[in-house]
Amino acid sequence: MPVAPDLQPASNPEEPEEERLLTSLRPRRLQDYVGQAKVRGQLDVAVRAARGRGEPLDHVLLYGPPGLGKTTLAQILGHEMGVTVKATSGPVLERAGDLASILTALEEGDILFVDEIHRLNRVVEEVLYPAMEDFKIDILLGKGPGAQSVQLRLKRFTLVGATTRAGMLGAPLRDRFGLTMRLDFYGPGELGSILRRSAGILGLPLAAGGAEEIARRSRGTPRIANRLLKRVRDYAQVSGSGEVDAAIAAEALTRLEVDALGLDPVDRMYLEALAGKFGGGPVGLDNLAVTLGEDADTLEDMVEPFLIQAGFLVRTPQGRRATPRAWEHLGLAVPAQPGLF
Repeated sequence: MPVAPDLQPASNPEEPEEERLLTSLRPRRLQDYVGQAKVRGQLDVAVRAARGRGEPLDHVLLYGPPGLGKTTLAQILGHEMGVTVKATSGPVLERAGDLASILTALEEGDILFVDEIHRLNRVVEEVLYPAMEDFKIDILLGKGPGAQSVQLRLKRFTLVGATTRAGMLGAPLRDRFGLTMRLDFYGPGELGSILRRSAGILGLPLAAGGAEEIARRSRGTPRIANRLLKRVRDYAQVSGSGEVDAAIAAEALTRLEVDALGLDPVDRMYLEALAGKFGGGPVGLDNLAVTLGEDADTLEDMVEPFLIQAGFLVRTPQGRRATPRAWEHLGLAVPAQPGLF
């Protein structure tokens, strides 16, 4: 299977220069992808083997918290394999016909990227089973007694699924992926490397101390690191010399209400509600969601993973509990008997 040249996104003369720069922040080769060493190594072997045999890549499931690079990896796989990546998401595919129209349009070896694959409709999911295994689908034409089932052959393709909640995937679908890989939070050193690369693309002078400060407050997530970098760049341009050093980064992020450990206002409201209104727990997620006026799924997918990873929160069968570190970070005295701690 041919390998695509190292192409850059097509230039649009009407697109602002800023947008072109931000688009280019995503790496396009596995060798340029920072972090996730085990995942990167396994994918590199799979890509090399598939290219050597002239076959499509095996189906890949990527799971982990949001913002860690699942979409970027899907685009990289397409570039490495020299094929087109067609992207959609689970909630968009409401009917089996929606999926069928996408599958029949795929060319040999193309990659179909399905984000939030855990949210696929069950009927749509069942269409994927024969498509993934035998590269064929059955379509029902007509209604009632005159309806006929027609089998369509598909060109061999690769399904790359991304999810933040792998446990919600049905076993029949999960077992059909040849490669299942978890993405973990990044360390400060890895985030620093990502920030330096992004700063170079943006033409932003970034001192070592500035990179360290932003990395430390980025919650182990590249997407957040790049977002904070752009906001700090704005502050450095308006209030400083344009260079991002440790002092400028710290002042800008403090104004953005991102504290020294990366907690934002929603994180602090979560911990303050848990500690102040519920005595540290245990408390159910639905109660917390109502108290904060947030969707329970949003708290579970976007807020809790980092709080757990950072040691502020634990999930127990009885509910959520604040750890002593959470009380200390909020500047509150740790209760003599805070739950199980």
